[in-house]
Amino acid sequence: AEVREAVARLRADGVQSIAVCFLHSYANSMNEAVALDLVRAAAPDLHVVASHEILPVWGEFERFSTTVVSAYVGTIVSRYLDDLQSRLEGMGLGGRLLLVQADGHVQSPLEVARKAVYMVGSGPAAAPTSAAFLGGLGGWGNIISVDVGGTSCDVCLVRDGRVEATTESWVGEERIAITMRDVHTVGAGGGSIAWSDSLGLLRVGPQSAGADPGPACYGKAGEAATVTDAALVLGYVPGDNFLGGEIPLDTDLARAALVRVGSSLGFSAERTAQAVFTTINSFMADQISEISTRRGNDVRDFILIGGGGAGPVHAAFLAELLGVRTVVIPQAAGLYSALGMQVMDIGREYARTYVSPAPTLNVQEVNALYAAMEEEALTAFRRMGLEPRDVHFGRSADMRYYRQFHEIPVPLPARPLSGDDLPAVPEAFHRAHEDLYTFAMPFRAAEFITFRLHASVSRREDVQFPTAASSDRTPTPKRERAAYFGGRQVTVPVYDGPALAPGQGFRGPAIIEEATTTAVIPPGFEARVDAYHNYVLTREG
Repeated sequence: AEVREAVARLRADGVQSIAVCFLHSYANSMNEAVALDLVRAAAPDLHVVASHEILPVWGEFERFSTTVVSAYVGTIVSRYLDDLQSRLEGMGLGGRLLLVQADGHVQSPLEVARKAVYMVGSGPAAAPTSAAFLGGLGGWGNIISVDVGGTSCDVCLVRDGRVEATTESWVGEERIAITMRDVHTVGAGGGSIAWSDSLGLLRVGPQSAGADPGPACYGKAGEAATVTDAALVLGYVPGDNFLGGEIPLDTDLARAALVRVGSSLGFSAERTAQAVFTTINSFMADQISEISTRRGNDVRDFILIGGGGAGPVHAAFLAELLGVRTVVIPQAAGLYSALGMQVMDIGREYARTYVSPAPTLNVQEVNALYAAMEEEALTAFRRMGLEPRDVHFGRSADMRYYRQFHEIPVPLPARPLSGDDLPAVPEAFHRAHEDLYTFAMPFRAAEFITFRLHASVSRREDVQFPTAASSDRTPTPKRERAAYFGGRQVTVPVYDGPALAPGQGFRGPAIIEEATTTAVIPPGFEARVDAYHNYVLTREG
């Protein structure tokens, strides 16, 4: 009766979605499930979710907050997906619709609507998958993925071929505890606006000119000087071949906008452009250091992949600032995230909390948890028309030292556990703790907190990368252009990217023009085209 009365009050208040959360439903969901059925029966037209369906793990604040977010966005997501599917059907498009999730998988509209919280943070999730895929082609396991577009720069680490993930995300004041790609986003992109603060110091971003009116050089009445205006004046991007010539860029408008910013500092357009470009690169490099060097990673063990429309313009400069020796620029860098979407597995992560000291873990009970999670995953795949034989399962456990507050994911064997596994798992935890925090405490007791199942169906066999015959001929530039490097204007060769063949290479300074991007090779770098037409830049010396 109390549940029905509460629903009646909520309906009277105009509520559109309801989250049902019981304190200990992660351990026993029976009462929460009964309440869920009552709410859905009393309000069949509302979007209703329960915490044991969204995130059945320990930590009531994180679980409640995540469930509330899922309820909040669920109404919007469900309405949008219904409309999208109707329009696609009306256009005669009957293929399988898949949507990117924040955990780095794609899912069907039905599964997305059931757990809409996975749409939060899904935008930048595809780029790291692209990085891992390209790294696999070239034999690189440790990667700094940098995706720079018009308004933002998204950075993420790939270690040993695995994209870094987190369960400690915040969106505004809301805690989201699902596993998400550990992508750090900052307001730094081609449209970032240059301005001077009250002290007269030059700043860049986070405000962006967007696509309309866009940078001043677009000629759409935008007057703000942006990073793209600076890149144009410095000679890095072409005025006549931007996006394959679709958008002509006006150098005079860019210079005028930069002069307006730099006049208070006594700077010319060129000097202002150099200052803007240096400032934005320093800002992006600092954000990369935040997730790499300051977490104990040696960036000399990583390559940097520069994706997005603007990423290849900045990638080599970022490598110089960070000390990275190898930069990889995809030929279709502007489609960096699109490639990631194409190779993302269909899948999801499932989790159950089971707290136990490591030495006394009851493996039978844990195996029963995994059996239940596997059945839940297979049921979801069957709803999508996928065969159980195609499903790949991976297992991990969140572990911590006794009385710590934060856990570390530790891989588990992809099979039922046995007592023989118990000594090896804590040892793996100690190693993981040392890798992450630079120290371990093997003398302290370790404990299991949450067990996770990673269920996926691979789509990578559907993606074929064309290869071309290699060539050792010296490439011929299509033209030359004046550009600024090290504060000096020099004449540099400009190469037509599609005309280059695998195996060809040249030293910087140079520029490669592609339909979706422009790659800048500063002095001190050698560029070479690999078998998949990626541009591999190696820092000399």
